[in-house]
Amino acid sequence: MPRARKGAARTQARRKLLREARGFYGTKSRHKQQAKVAMMRAKRYAWRDRRARKRDFRALWITRITAACRMRGTRYSLFINGLQRAGVLLNRKMLSLIAIEDPKTFDALVDVAKKNTTAVAAAA
Repeated sequence: MPRARKGAARTQARRKLLREARGFYGTKSRHKQQAKVAMMRAKRYAWRDRRARKRDFRALWITRITAACRMRGTRYSLFINGLQRAGVLLNRKMLSLIAIEDPKTFDALVDVAKKNTTAVAAAA
């Protein structure tokens, strides 16, 4: 009985791998073994960076809120603390958008935060 080889399956696997590696530089997009290594690495980086993106965006929102707070004479930590004590349930993404697109509303939020932080400071 002749030895069975993986003819069609092997070709399909190679085609799939090279299709995934399309756009990679040089040998990594043309040779099976190099493409395989490059794809494993790319998938590992993609997994890591999907998590890092969340951290990066949160840092960006906090930076924007901090800048907006400083323009209005308060600090980020006092602003967030005042909003929490006032029971305002807005996340940092929304606060950042409000600071950019609707400064009057952000002014009102800063006033609410200041009232709640000064009341706490006076009571202590």
